[in-house]
Amino acid sequence: MTDAQQADQSRWLDLIKESFGKSFWIFVGVAAGTATLCYIVLGPDTFASVIARDRELLTGLLPRVAAAQILAGFVWVLLPRDRMSALMQRNRGKRGLLLAAAAGAVTPGGPASAFPFLLILAGTGADRGILVSYISGWALLGIQRLIVWDIPFMGIEFSMFRLLISIPLPIIAGMVARRLAFMVPPESGPPAHDGDP
Repeated sequence: MTDAQQADQSRWLDLIKESFGKSFWIFVGVAAGTATLCYIVLGPDTFASVIARDRELLTGLLPRVAAAQILAGFVWVLLPRDRMSALMQRNRGKRGLLLAAAAGAVTPGGPASAFPFLLILAGTGADRGILVSYISGWALLGIQRLIVWDIPFMGIEFSMFRLLISIPLPIIAGMVARRLAFMVPPESGPPAHDGDP
């Protein structure tokens, strides 16, 4: 086996180890435990029905997640990281929290589109307050969700009332996140490639 083949094999093994780490196996254990409990308590018919619905959900979700990951990878490669890092450094105050919440509010789609962009933000040097404000803005203020779900189901008055009450929450969450003692892992962001600057 050549050195290039060994390096390639080592890279794949590292990727598998990283992808199927401790948290993955904890999740698998919890899922297996709840599946067993469902089978014992609710019976095999309910269990089979749940598995069928999960299969439908998985086949509908996998293409979206794959497309979002591919898009995030291309965005990561195309972004001028030095400019993005400078932008993140300039906007570390309340203005950065406000911009992050607004960016989250206008991010279209579900978690498959929001979380890859969150990872990109983390990779450009955004602090934890900006990351929390972005994902909170997406979850609480999403304009797409307001138009597609809130207004048709709950009416315009309730939807606008909920939106107005929620506006300060992503900024507050970002301010709280900056005060808490946890760290954003420094390896956040897609893995570097040999050709990266």
